[in-house]
Amino acid sequence: MTTESARAPRRRANETTSDAGPPAPATAGDTNASAARPADAVGSPGDAPGSRRMRADARDNRERVLRAARAAFAEHGAQASLNKIAQSAGVGPGTLYRHFPTTGALLVAIIGDDVAALCEKGRDLLDHTSPAQALRTWLRAVAEHATAMRGLVAARMAAPPAPDTDAALAACHERIRATGAALLERAQRDGAVPGDIEIADLLTLVNAIAWVSEQAPCDEYLLDRLLALVRGMEPSPQEEET
Repeated sequence: MTTESARAPRRRANETTSDAGPPAPATAGDTNASAARPADAVGSPGDAPGSRRMRADARDNRERVLRAARAAFAEHGAQASLNKIAQSAGVGPGTLYRHFPTTGALLVAIIGDDVAALCEKGRDLLDHTSPAQALRTWLRAVAEHATAMRGLVAARMAAPPAPDTDAALAACHERIRATGAALLERAQRDGAVPGDIEIADLLTLVNAIAWVSEQAPCDEYLLDRLLALVRGMEPSPQEEET
């Protein structure tokens, strides 16, 4: 009797506590605090701050991968290893392959970023006082871009895209063509460039020149000498005097 009566109050005390409502919030010192929170609470699709963090992490990963890829392509050309690029970027191979499954896809992503910068430069040059000088300056920038990474860019951009070309690469071609056409037409209206020159031919020639100059890295002036041979690229007598 004594034992049973001693146990009864403790049972009632526990029952009373369970009816009192939810447990108090866990404190910082409670080692079970993390267990009280759902495992997917942070970074879940409905969590806006977590989603923003994940998007920021994805952007950071992409930038690191592209920086590492530029360096690898510059050193090894098309033989660059995607696994080594992932290692240099500090990401897992799965992360890289998920976004860039092939070397070509990674190269097109790099080209796309550079094309955006070239198009912005071209828009700024539309306000240049000399339409001919603006065109030459922009084509020189296109050539410099095309010589990057052991001529891989020139090899991709020299010819118009084929019907089965990757959509992203085709978009790069179109953006470059549209920007160059605006600069060329302005120079032609000014009478500084012959009217029979077409932007597609001019870009093909500039990219080909860039590829050739990349094959002779010891001749640092070859690119400019070859560009000077392009009709419409040479400065007018008035510009030479100034």
